[in-house]
Amino acid sequence: MQIKKQPMGPYQTNCYIATVDGKDFIIDPGVGATGWVLNNVTNPVAILNTHGHFDHVWSNSELQEKLGVKLYTPKGDIPLLQDNTWMPDLPPSTPDVAIEGDEELDFDGTKVKFTHFPGHCPGCSTIEIEHAMFSGDFIFQRSIGRTDFPYSSPEDMKKSLEKFKQIPYDKTVYPGHGENTSIKQEQQYADYWINQL
Repeated sequence: MQIKKQPMGPYQTNCYIATVDGKDFIIDPGVGATGWVLNNVTNPVAILNTHGHFDHVWSNSELQEKLGVKLYTPKGDIPLLQDNTWMPDLPPSTPDVAIEGDEELDFDGTKVKFTHFPGHCPGCSTIEIEHAMFSGDFIFQRSIGRTDFPYSSPEDMKKSLEKFKQIPYDKTVYPGHGENTSIKQEQQYADYWINQL
């Protein structure tokens, strides 16, 4: 698998293109992501959202139209794709597929696994493809997603961190902001964050 990464927009939100067996998966196309994505895909098969915050979904609809591929979004965050409360200019988008909780998809032999970790927002999820976990705003390098936003829940985040602690394997974590880390690395800090919430 090849992974391309480009920080986008004022919050430097990481947009990723994961390419497996010639299939391009676009993950979290944020502000101004369209041009970069179009220049870096040859066989796009899906647009995947880890969650619905504007800086991760800004270019959803434009890419749906230009690429003609389906958009997959966690069900709990679908209302956020239409909510311009924070950003009046947010281009609204509508997913083709609503992901419910923990769900594994199969794209012609390539498995894409969504795991639900609410707290930062209701639908917040990670996306696993082969050796990579794209963590959105759930887990960062030595940090976690904020829980003081509208629709955030510190209690849900505690439960999500407990669930994260139980993952029995290691993978590289590609977060929505900042640098890569790993599951095992961040599991070390889970209890600290649980106690802080």
